[in-house]
Amino acid sequence: MTASESANSDSYETNPPSSDITPEVIFLGTGTSVGVPAIGCECDVCQSTDPRNNRTRCAILIRLPEGNLLIDTPPDLRTQLLREKIGLVHAVVFTHEHADHIYGLDDLRLFPFRLQRPVPLYCREEVESRIRTSYDYAFSTRTQTHAGSRPQLQIHSINNDDSFEVLGVQMTPVPLKHGPHFDVLGFRMGDFAYCTDTNHIPESSMERLRGLDTLVLDALRFTPHPTHFNIDEALEVIDQLQPRQAFLTHLGHDIDHGPVEASLPDHVHLAHDGLRLSMPSIS
Repeated sequence: MTASESANSDSYETNPPSSDITPEVIFLGTGTSVGVPAIGCECDVCQSTDPRNNRTRCAILIRLPEGNLLIDTPPDLRTQLLREKIGLVHAVVFTHEHADHIYGLDDLRLFPFRLQRPVPLYCREEVESRIRTSYDYAFSTRTQTHAGSRPQLQIHSINNDDSFEVLGVQMTPVPLKHGPHFDVLGFRMGDFAYCTDTNHIPESSMERLRGLDTLVLDALRFTPHPTHFNIDEALEVIDQLQPRQAFLTHLGHDIDHGPVEASLPDHVHLAHDGLRLSMPSIS
């Protein structure tokens, strides 16, 4: 399995991939909650001409034989899907309820026309509560004025302990701590795991992350932070878990892609928007 940055195809991905397509992870966004560049900031990274330093809010999309699986709906979702020429999302799984991970949800409104059904959302009770509050109009019983006037959503409840299946893939929740007040979920699919927005992984969750080929892990900046791993802390976790390769995400404007990438161990890399990873082990 290798990491590669793939050129966009000439046409949009609007139908489920065929069964012979290898699963692929697409990094839609790799930035912190305010994105990079940050509004009004004149630091070297925010003014950088390196496109890898342009980071929209965190999300990944996994292309699977049975369709496109999205993890989180950040505020930049429309821009991200257009950039990557992804014309259809078949299902969404949520890590947690923070604004930078759910406030692009309305961008799902087009997809029920093509799916001929509501978009399935998989989330914990806390996330569902936030979605139903923030997007109360999506759950109104009032007759729509016209088709597509509100998102068509179908929520499926998940929890910390039970694996569940989405688009033919078994997903194992990985409970994580995001500072003192918030619990979030990472997810393991085969030999791939995605763990953003965390500064502590309980030992029981570390056990769920053993034997990985590829780990994606939060690493906000160099200095300590109360709710996110910094670079050194993320490297310590990677050293304990020993995946074949690891990618750091949820990166702030302290992280200048070129120099920091060059300083990392050979098997650890910085993710960047548009990065694509071939993942045959996702099954």
